[in-house]
Amino acid sequence: MTWIDDYTNAMMKSAPTPGALLTRGEGCYVWDADGNRYLDLLGGIAVNVLGHAHPFLVSAVTAQLATLGHVSNFFTTPNQVGLAERLLELLDAPPGSAVFFANSGTEANEAAFKLSRRTGRTGLVAAEAGFHGRTMGALALTHKPAYREPFEPLPGNVVHVPFGDLDALDQAIDQHTAAVFLEPIQGEAGVRTPPPGYLSAARERTRAAGALLVLDEIQTGMGRTGAWFAHQLPAVLGAGEAPVVPDVVTVAKGLGGGIPIGALVALGPEAAGLLSAGQHGSTFGGNPVATAAGLATLHVIERDGLLANATSTGDHLAAAIDSLAEPLISGVRGHGLLRAIQFSQPVAGATARHLLTAGFIVNAVAPDALRLAPPLILTTDQADTFVAALPAALAAAAKEIS
Repeated sequence: MTWIDDYTNAMMKSAPTPGALLTRGEGCYVWDADGNRYLDLLGGIAVNVLGHAHPFLVSAVTAQLATLGHVSNFFTTPNQVGLAERLLELLDAPPGSAVFFANSGTEANEAAFKLSRRTGRTGLVAAEAGFHGRTMGALALTHKPAYREPFEPLPGNVVHVPFGDLDALDQAIDQHTAAVFLEPIQGEAGVRTPPPGYLSAARERTRAAGALLVLDEIQTGMGRTGAWFAHQLPAVLGAGEAPVVPDVVTVAKGLGGGIPIGALVALGPEAAGLLSAGQHGSTFGGNPVATAAGLATLHVIERDGLLANATSTGDHLAAAIDSLAEPLISGVRGHGLLRAIQFSQPVAGATARHLLTAGFIVNAVAPDALRLAPPLILTTDQADTFVAALPAALAAAAKEIS
């Protein structure tokens, strides 16, 4: 039997058939069981911001596990408090802000869903094509019918509006709205940025209605777009727009550099005070090992200038793809090292398969778009090897649909 037979016999059919059996990684590369090397341009879906087996992260996690691995939420640790303080600092949080640690992005959004109920309202607004997770509350916020419909009825009173459409947002927010959930850049929808001024306007509308603004930075946070958080990017805010201060920010993915961790950050005493003792919790949330990973990841991002590298390498990558002048490529979207290559034909799936054969891991986030979310340590030379391989993969894909 092959490894795929073993996988099929042992695993539930809830995920796509895996493309390879990966056995180790180093930096921006991974290797499969047959010794084939791949340039990882997906980074575990925007998770492995430091790449694979980063020595500082490995050292921090190993040292912590050898010292204290788990304590439950009846106790705290220096790492837990230190990481909470660091997140508040990065968000320039006002006094009275607070952090709740979870184990994943969907758990962080689930906590935000519960927190919104403490306003005394039940109405929620989220964006069409948005993705916020797959647990029941987070799934209610997620728009994709294929994810939602098998599990309906879902909790909550959620209205979905077109992303970036301010008039639709105006019509959806009323006196019953508890919170508006938005991604500053929609990742699963194909790396789509709203029009300039949209986030600022959403902040104004929610504040006027007495509703919370929740920004889901799970995919876009931790330096992915060239800023610590995408809602801090001038290119996302729009020229001349003041910084947006949401009520809640949710983070995960890159926060632990590959170790599972998520967090809800409530900005200001009003939002931070909505959940009281015993109203939410997590056995593993904020455990010493995960928070050690978080602190180590943030330290390396800052020490090694990875925000600047995400910007410069991401811009280089986009420009190099545009310079190919491939007729099937209609553009490159995104910021930093969260990018999507837009095609004029539905060739993304076939292109991703041919690129995998050539030694590159990418993601067909839509039939006509490839997503790139590589480690923030990616170099321009590594990016150039991908660009050089793209035309052949596209040509092979085009033959399949012709």
